[in-house]
Amino acid sequence: MTHTTPKIAFIGAGSVVFTQGLLADLFAFPELKSAHIALHDIDEERLATAHGAARQIADRLTGQGGGVPRITAHAERRAALEGADFVINIVQVGMRESTRIDFDVPARHGVRQTIADTLGIGGIFRALRTFPLLKALGEDIAEVCPDAWLLNYTNPMAMNVQYLTRATGLTRVVGLCHSVYWTVRDLADLLGVPHEEVVYRAAGVNHQAWVLRLEHNGADLYPRLDSLIAENPELRRRVRVDMYRRLGFYPTETSEHSSEYVPWYLHHDSEIERLRLPVGAYLGIVDENIAAYERTRDTLAEGSALDVEGTMEYAPQIIHSVVTGTPRTVYGNVPNHGLIDNLPATGTVEVPCLVDALGVQPTRIGSLPAQCAALNRGYLSMNELVVRAALEDDPRSIRQAAMADPATAAALPVERIWDLCDEMVRAHSDLLQPSLRTLLGH
Repeated sequence: MTHTTPKIAFIGAGSVVFTQGLLADLFAFPELKSAHIALHDIDEERLATAHGAARQIADRLTGQGGGVPRITAHAERRAALEGADFVINIVQVGMRESTRIDFDVPARHGVRQTIADTLGIGGIFRALRTFPLLKALGEDIAEVCPDAWLLNYTNPMAMNVQYLTRATGLTRVVGLCHSVYWTVRDLADLLGVPHEEVVYRAAGVNHQAWVLRLEHNGADLYPRLDSLIAENPELRRRVRVDMYRRLGFYPTETSEHSSEYVPWYLHHDSEIERLRLPVGAYLGIVDENIAAYERTRDTLAEGSALDVEGTMEYAPQIIHSVVTGTPRTVYGNVPNHGLIDNLPATGTVEVPCLVDALGVQPTRIGSLPAQCAALNRGYLSMNELVVRAALEDDPRSIRQAAMADPATAAALPVERIWDLCDEMVRAHSDLLQPSLRTLLGH
């Protein structure tokens, strides 16, 4: 791409706080200050709020020289997508009501969750209610902006990217998550090393990738981390540290997330206490996000200035690199296709990617350490069953995915797993594709 006036469509722009951060990142690049920002949301009030926030951010960040962005708001998705060069998907289907179902129904059956957006019962049904939107979005992109890059932030990341590529045939799809970046930055702070001087490589699957190399000035930082953990008993009271001590490679997601992808922690009261696990934590985060949205809405209504900072997210960096040819490395979630030898070829993996004028180019990793790949394979096997349920209109695959899920299997016998799936299908029925609304019993 040689021009610097790309059209960037935000799908789900009513996620106002996240949209604001991305826009602050975009407009921080002088070359992107003339971009066309097309905002879409099905919620009229949220769309209007996003539009007002975007205009204020643009006025503040592009008013001191450089170009002037064009900002449009669209209730109709295809109008926002028409001619887009980049599509940023940040939709959350069902919002707070569906998220509460994802926690409350499993909790009644004895299944504990902390975040419920990646694996587990929550991840399964968040995916299944998102897939119809992804299929329609992919079909629209194929018709009105077939050369666009689709940058997906919507969870469950790995399942969504796998479904998108298989259901729609789109190839310019990459899932983006900040977990690798912030893991390395937090480790650098813990170790007292400037994060910009740390050399690292990570790979695996989203929310369960592994820091394979962590170095500073040519020296391995893992021995220093080992010493800190040995000296500080409070550090040992974290799931990700516990996993690192036993597996040998640091996981790239928070302890709250990491606890849900394995069978070892959430089913045991003693482990919840030892590792300080906040069961149901995401419900509080959802409430905080809604409060932040309402503050933004009210601030705009008052005519006051918003307090917005950049977020260091990958999507603006990708857009800048493709538009200007500036090379940089980001971490992306993409179809495996031989990138990691000992993970399924059909799965979505998280690897470093070179980005320049040619687009997003994933890095071949080779093989992961066997113990890390073993956990990732279980994760991807569950994903495969959820995607198959949607692609093949097979409601049994939903139950089989729940049976294969490590944390669910640790908590319930199979008959209870099927009962739980039936109740979740009933609760989410209106948002599922019709073929998956069947109740199967035992």
